[in-house]
Formats: sequence, structure tokens, C-alpha cells
Amino acid sequence: RCFYDQKILYKTFGVWKEWWTACRERNLSLRAASHYRHLLYNLVFKAWRAYVCQQQGKRNKYYVAESHAKKQKLLRSWQCWLVYVNVQRTKHGMQSVAMAFRERSCLRISWAVWRRRHYQNCTRHKMNVLALQHWAQSLQFRAWLQWQELYLYSQNDKQKEIRAVTHHQHWELKRCMEAWLGYLNLNRAKKHQNELAREHHRSRIVRQCFSDWQLSWERRRRMHAHQKDIEKLAARIALRRVFVHWEHYVVRCVEETQQCELAEKHYKRHLLVRALLQVRWKRLRREF
Repeated sequence: RCFYDQKILYKTFGVWKEWWTACRERNLSLRAASHYRHLLYNLVFKAWRAYVCQQQGKRNKYYVAESHAKKQKLLRSWQCWLVYVNVQRTKHGMQSVAMAFRERSCLRISWAVWRRRHYQNCTRHKMNVLALQHWAQSLQFRAWLQWQELYLYSQNDKQKEIRAVTHHQHWELKRCMEAWLGYLNLNRAKKHQNELAREHHRSRIVRQCFSDWQLSWERRRRMHAHQKDIEKLAARIALRRVFVHWEHYVVRCVEETQQCELAEKHYKRHLLVRALLQVRWKRLRREF
């Protein structure tokens, strides 16, 4: 009964420990999920802030470039206007001088023809210069527009690539997180099943061991008296065998001592015969 109570208490403590571990793992998973959400929000906010700063920098650069272009256009227009005013002043001075000279000279017709031709040449030259300046400005403006379009297109491509890379990273991170959570759930379910199977197997083994122990205890109790009789009989038989072995050992020792004595005698005779043969052989050799 005490062993059964201990086992029941051990099983109850194991179930409580599993429940407490599951609660702790659930709390840890909730904390990990909240930390993951905060991390994602922080990353999104940082990306949005970088994007806003970049857009603001682009806007400021665009405003600076536009204001610089307007200033350059205004400066060129002001320079052209100053040149035009100087030319007009020069022209009016020349006209006044020519009018005074025409009034004072007799060659009014020739002066008028020369003045007309000179005015036409100057006008043509000024128009050519203005046309060349306008053509250069239009080329510069077209080149600026083309560079601006290419710059904006390259920046848009870079932004699209960055967005695609970040989206792919977020998608991969999400897929890995989902796979990891599925693996954790599957591993947890397998652990729970294994624990249940171990508990069932343990309880079954305990029952079987208890039944086997009870049967063996009955057998031992029944065979205890019989075993005492067998032990007594075995002691008698063992004593008899020891006596028989001791008698046999004594006989063998006597036989071995006799055999050793015979062997020593035989060896001594063999050595004596050998020595006699050597002496006889030496004597024969001396005689010959």
C-alpha cells in the first residue's frame, strides 16, 4: 500500500510538473511572439523613416536644382537684356550722330544706305548671337531634363529593388518562423505522446513487476522449507565428496613421490652408464 501511494504521488507530481512546464512554455512563446511583433514594428518604422528622409532629401535637392536653374535663366536673361540695352544705347547714339552728320553732310543718301546696311549687319549678327545662345540654352535644358529623368528612373529602380529585397527577407523570415513554430508544436505533441506512452509502459511494468514479485514471494515461501532440507543434504554430500577427494589426493601424492624416486634412480643409472661408456671409449682410444 505504501509503494502504491508513493507511485500515485510520483505520477501526480509528474503530471503537475508537465502542466507547469506547459504553462511556462506558453508564457515564453507569448513573450517571444510579442518580442517578434515589436521587432517587426521597429524594422518597419526604421524603413519608413529612412524612406521619408530619403524622399525629403530628394525633394530638397530637386527644389535646390530648380531654384538654381531659375537663377541661371534669370541671370542669362538679365545679361542678354543688359547687352540689348547697351546695344540700343549705342544704336541711339549712333543714330543721333548719324542724324547730325546727315544734317551737316551732303552725302545723305550714301550715309543712309551705309547706315541701313550697317544696321542690317549688326541686327543679323545680334540675331545670330541670340539664336546661338538660345540654341545652347535649349540644348542645356534638354540635357538637364534627360539627366533628371534618368536620375529619377534610377532612384525608382533602386527603391523598387530595396523594397523587393526587404519584402523577400520579411517573407523568408515569416516562413521560417511559421516552420519553426510548426516544428515546436509537432515536437511538443511528440514529447507529450512519448511521455504518455512512457507512463503507461511504466505503470504496466510496475503492475507486472508487482505481480511477479508476489508470485516469486509465494514460491520462495513455499520452497523455503524444501530448500533447507536440500541444503542439509547438499552439505552432507559435499562433506562426503571432500573426504573422497582428500583420500584420492593422498593416494596421488604417494604415487607421485614413488614415481619421482624411480625417475631419479633411472636418471642416475643413465648418467652412470654414460660415464662408463665415455671412460671405456677414452681407454680404447689410448690403446690404439
